[in-house]
Amino acid sequence: MSNSDPIELDKFSALANKWWDPNSEFKPLHDINPLRLDYIDRHAGLAGKTVLDVGCGGGILAESMSLRGAQVTGIDLAEKSLKIARLHLLESGAQVDYRCVAVEQLATEQPGHYDIVTCMEMLEHVPAPASTIRACAELVKPGGWVFFSTLNRNPKSFLWAIVGAEYLLKMLPRGTHSYARFIKPSELARDARLSGLDVVDLSGMTYNLRNKTYSLEPDTSVNYLMACRRND
Repeated sequence: MSNSDPIELDKFSALANKWWDPNSEFKPLHDINPLRLDYIDRHAGLAGKTVLDVGCGGGILAESMSLRGAQVTGIDLAEKSLKIARLHLLESGAQVDYRCVAVEQLATEQPGHYDIVTCMEMLEHVPAPASTIRACAELVKPGGWVFFSTLNRNPKSFLWAIVGAEYLLKMLPRGTHSYARFIKPSELARDARLSGLDVVDLSGMTYNLRNKTYSLEPDTSVNYLMACRRND
Protein backbone atom coordinates (compact mmCIF):
# COMPACT_ATOMS: atom_id res chain seq x y z
CA MET A 1 0.00 0.00 0.00
CA SER A 2 3.08 2.23 -0.08
CA ASN A 3 2.60 4.54 -3.05
CA SER A 4 6.19 5.76 -2.89
CA ASP A 5 9.33 6.03 -5.00
CA PRO A 6 12.50 4.87 -3.18
CA ILE A 7 14.60 7.28 -5.24
CA GLU A 8 12.45 10.22 -4.11
CA LEU A 9 12.61 9.10 -0.48
CA ASP A 10 16.40 8.81 -0.71
CA LYS A 11 16.64 12.36 -2.08
CA PHE A 12 14.85 13.86 0.89
CA SER A 13 16.54 11.57 3.40
CA ALA A 14 19.94 12.74 2.18
CA LEU A 15 18.94 16.35 2.88
CA ALA A 16 17.10 15.69 6.14
CA ASN A 17 19.50 17.60 8.39
CA LYS A 18 18.87 20.77 6.34
CA TRP A 19 15.07 20.91 6.69
CA TRP A 20 15.10 23.80 9.15
CA ASP A 21 17.90 25.82 7.57
CA PRO A 22 16.04 28.65 5.78
CA ASN A 23 19.03 29.23 3.49
CA SER A 24 19.42 25.60 2.42
CA GLU A 25 17.87 23.61 -0.40
CA PHE A 26 14.58 23.96 1.50
CA LYS A 27 14.57 27.75 1.28
CA PRO A 28 11.68 27.77 -1.24
CA LEU A 29 9.52 25.81 1.21
CA HIS A 30 10.30 28.28 4.00
CA ASP A 31 9.52 31.16 1.65
CA ILE A 32 6.12 29.84 0.53
CA ASN A 33 5.07 28.53 3.94
CA PRO A 34 3.36 31.76 5.09
CA LEU A 35 1.32 31.75 1.87
CA ARG A 36 0.28 28.13 2.30
CA LEU A 37 -0.53 28.61 5.98
CA ASP A 38 -2.68 31.70 5.45
CA TYR A 39 -4.45 30.08 2.48
CA ILE A 40 -5.45 27.06 4.57
CA ASP A 41 -6.42 29.14 7.59
CA ARG A 42 -8.48 31.58 5.53
CA HIS A 43 -10.55 28.83 3.92
CA ALA A 44 -10.87 26.29 6.73
CA GLY A 45 -9.97 28.02 10.02
CA LEU A 46 -7.20 26.06 11.74
CA ALA A 47 -7.89 26.82 15.41
CA GLY A 48 -9.38 23.81 17.19
CA LYS A 49 -9.38 21.60 14.06
CA THR A 50 -7.90 18.12 13.62
CA VAL A 51 -5.41 18.30 10.75
CA LEU A 52 -3.44 15.70 8.83
CA ASP A 53 -0.36 16.86 6.91
CA VAL A 54 0.46 14.25 4.26
CA GLY A 55 4.12 14.18 3.20
CA CYS A 56 5.07 16.44 6.11
CA GLY A 57 8.84 16.12 5.65
CA GLY A 58 10.68 17.98 8.38
CA GLY A 59 7.50 19.60 9.66
CA ILE A 60 7.66 23.14 8.29
CA LEU A 61 3.92 23.38 7.56
CA ALA A 62 2.81 20.96 10.29
CA GLU A 63 4.44 23.04 13.03
CA SER A 64 2.98 26.27 11.66
CA MET A 65 -0.53 24.81 11.70
CA SER A 66 -0.03 23.57 15.26
CA LEU A 67 1.02 27.04 16.37
CA ARG A 68 -2.23 28.37 14.83
CA GLY A 69 -4.17 26.18 17.28
CA ALA A 70 -4.74 23.00 15.26
CA GLN A 71 -4.32 19.43 16.51
CA VAL A 72 -1.87 18.20 13.88
CA THR A 73 -0.71 14.77 12.77
CA GLY A 74 2.13 14.65 10.21
CA ILE A 75 2.89 11.57 8.14
CA ASP A 76 5.82 10.76 5.88
CA LEU A 77 7.73 7.70 4.69
CA ALA A 78 11.20 9.25 5.12
CA GLU A 79 12.26 8.27 8.64
CA LYS A 80 15.20 10.69 8.69
CA SER A 81 12.94 13.63 7.92
CA LEU A 82 10.54 12.59 10.70
CA LYS A 83 13.44 12.36 13.16
CA ILE A 84 14.38 15.96 12.35
CA ALA A 85 10.73 17.00 12.65
CA ARG A 86 10.44 15.47 16.12
CA LEU A 87 13.68 17.06 17.30
CA HIS A 88 12.57 20.49 16.12
CA LEU A 89 9.46 20.28 18.30
CA LEU A 90 11.77 20.58 21.32
CA GLU A 91 12.94 23.93 19.99
CA SER A 92 9.65 25.36 18.73
CA GLY A 93 7.24 24.23 21.43
CA ALA A 94 4.73 23.09 18.80
CA GLN A 95 2.78 19.87 19.32
CA VAL A 96 2.62 17.51 16.35
CA ASP A 97 2.12 13.75 16.27
CA TYR A 98 4.50 12.41 13.62
CA ARG A 99 3.99 8.96 12.14
CA CYS A 100 5.82 6.93 9.50
CA VAL A 101 2.87 5.54 7.57
CA ALA A 102 1.55 5.62 4.01
CA VAL A 103 -1.51 7.79 3.48
CA GLU A 104 -3.32 4.87 1.83
CA GLN A 105 -2.77 2.71 4.93
CA LEU A 106 -3.89 5.48 7.28
CA ALA A 107 -7.07 5.89 5.21
CA THR A 108 -8.03 2.30 6.05
CA GLU A 109 -7.35 2.95 9.76
CA GLN A 110 -8.97 6.37 10.18
CA PRO A 111 -11.57 7.04 7.46
CA GLY A 112 -13.44 10.32 7.90
CA HIS A 113 -11.30 11.26 10.90
CA TYR A 114 -9.88 14.72 10.13
CA ASP A 115 -11.37 18.18 9.70
CA ILE A 116 -8.57 19.21 7.34
CA VAL A 117 -6.09 17.24 5.22
CA THR A 118 -3.14 18.95 3.55
CA CYS A 119 -0.92 17.45 0.85
CA MET A 120 1.58 20.07 -0.25
CA GLU A 121 4.44 19.72 -2.74
CA MET A 122 4.07 15.95 -2.63
CA LEU A 123 1.89 14.76 -5.51
CA GLU A 124 4.66 15.37 -8.05
CA HIS A 125 6.92 12.97 -6.13
CA VAL A 126 4.71 9.86 -5.99
CA PRO A 127 4.14 7.22 -8.71
CA ALA A 128 0.33 7.30 -8.48
CA PRO A 129 -0.96 10.73 -7.42
CA ALA A 130 -4.60 9.67 -7.93
CA SER A 131 -4.13 7.10 -5.16
CA THR A 132 -2.85 9.79 -2.79
CA ILE A 133 -5.72 12.12 -3.69
CA ARG A 134 -8.28 9.37 -3.08
CA ALA A 135 -6.75 8.52 0.30
CA CYS A 136 -6.78 12.19 1.35
CA ALA A 137 -10.48 12.37 0.46
CA GLU A 138 -11.20 9.23 2.47
CA LEU A 139 -9.43 10.62 5.55
CA VAL A 140 -11.38 13.89 5.78
CA LYS A 141 -14.78 14.23 7.44
CA PRO A 142 -17.86 14.98 5.29
CA GLY A 143 -17.78 18.72 4.67
CA GLY A 144 -14.11 18.85 5.64
CA TRP A 145 -11.34 20.50 3.67
CA VAL A 146 -8.53 19.01 1.59
CA PHE A 147 -5.70 21.21 0.30
CA PHE A 148 -3.23 20.32 -2.44
CA SER A 149 -0.31 22.17 -3.94
CA THR A 150 1.82 21.02 -6.84
CA LEU A 151 3.34 22.06 -10.17
CA ASN A 152 1.53 22.61 -13.45
CA ARG A 153 2.78 20.78 -16.56
CA ASN A 154 3.52 23.08 -19.50
CA PRO A 155 6.56 24.69 -21.19
CA LYS A 156 6.57 27.62 -18.74
CA SER A 157 6.66 25.38 -15.68
CA PHE A 158 9.51 23.37 -17.22
CA LEU A 159 11.49 26.57 -17.78
CA TRP A 160 10.77 28.05 -14.35
CA ALA A 161 10.68 25.02 -12.05
CA ILE A 162 13.45 22.94 -13.62
CA VAL A 163 15.70 25.01 -15.91
CA GLY A 164 15.40 28.16 -13.81
CA ALA A 165 15.10 26.89 -10.24
CA GLU A 166 17.44 23.89 -10.54
CA TYR A 167 20.04 24.95 -13.13
CA LEU A 168 20.17 28.74 -13.47
CA LEU A 169 19.15 30.15 -10.08
CA LYS A 170 20.18 26.98 -8.20
CA MET A 171 17.30 27.39 -5.75
CA LEU A 172 16.85 23.60 -5.74
CA PRO A 173 19.22 20.66 -6.24
CA ARG A 174 19.34 19.32 -9.77
CA GLY A 175 16.96 16.41 -10.16
CA THR A 176 14.53 17.63 -7.50
CA HIS A 177 11.66 17.45 -9.96
CA SER A 178 10.70 15.28 -12.91
CA TYR A 179 8.70 17.20 -15.51
CA ALA A 180 6.75 14.07 -16.47
CA ARG A 181 5.25 14.03 -12.96
CA PHE A 182 3.96 17.60 -13.04
CA ILE A 183 0.15 17.76 -12.86
CA LYS A 184 -2.19 20.07 -14.73
CA PRO A 185 -4.92 21.71 -12.61
CA SER A 186 -7.55 20.05 -14.80
CA GLU A 187 -6.03 16.64 -14.01
CA LEU A 188 -5.92 17.33 -10.28
CA ALA A 189 -9.48 18.66 -10.32
CA ARG A 190 -10.67 15.56 -12.20
CA ASP A 191 -9.07 13.18 -9.69
CA ALA A 192 -10.42 15.24 -6.80
CA ARG A 193 -13.96 15.05 -8.17
CA LEU A 194 -13.66 11.31 -8.78
CA SER A 195 -12.63 10.98 -5.12
CA GLY A 196 -15.73 12.80 -3.86
CA LEU A 197 -14.23 16.28 -3.50
CA ASP A 198 -15.60 19.58 -4.78
CA VAL A 199 -13.03 22.12 -5.96
CA VAL A 200 -13.65 25.41 -4.14
CA ASP A 201 -10.64 27.49 -5.16
CA LEU A 202 -7.59 27.42 -7.43
CA SER A 203 -4.79 29.94 -6.85
CA GLY A 204 -1.25 30.33 -8.11
CA MET A 205 1.97 30.95 -6.20
CA THR A 206 4.24 33.16 -8.28
CA TYR A 207 7.88 34.09 -7.75
CA ASN A 208 9.11 37.64 -8.32
CA LEU A 209 12.69 37.58 -9.59
CA ARG A 210 13.28 41.24 -8.70
CA ASN A 211 12.47 41.12 -5.01
CA LYS A 212 12.81 37.34 -4.62
CA THR A 213 9.45 36.86 -2.97
CA TYR A 214 6.40 34.67 -3.54
CA SER A 215 2.81 35.86 -3.69
CA LEU A 216 -0.65 34.40 -4.29
CA GLU A 217 -1.90 35.32 -7.76
CA PRO A 218 -4.52 34.11 -10.28
CA ASP A 219 -1.65 32.79 -12.44
CA THR A 220 -1.55 29.00 -11.98
CA SER A 221 0.89 28.29 -14.80
CA VAL A 222 3.72 27.10 -12.51
CA ASN A 223 2.99 26.50 -8.79
CA TYR A 224 -0.61 26.34 -7.65
CA LEU A 225 -2.83 25.63 -4.63
CA MET A 226 -6.20 23.90 -4.74
CA ALA A 227 -8.81 23.97 -1.97
CA CYS A 228 -11.43 21.19 -1.95
CA ARG A 229 -14.29 20.04 0.28
CA ARG A 230 -15.63 16.54 0.73
CA ASN A 231 -19.13 16.55 -0.67
CA ASP A 232 -20.88 13.76 1.26
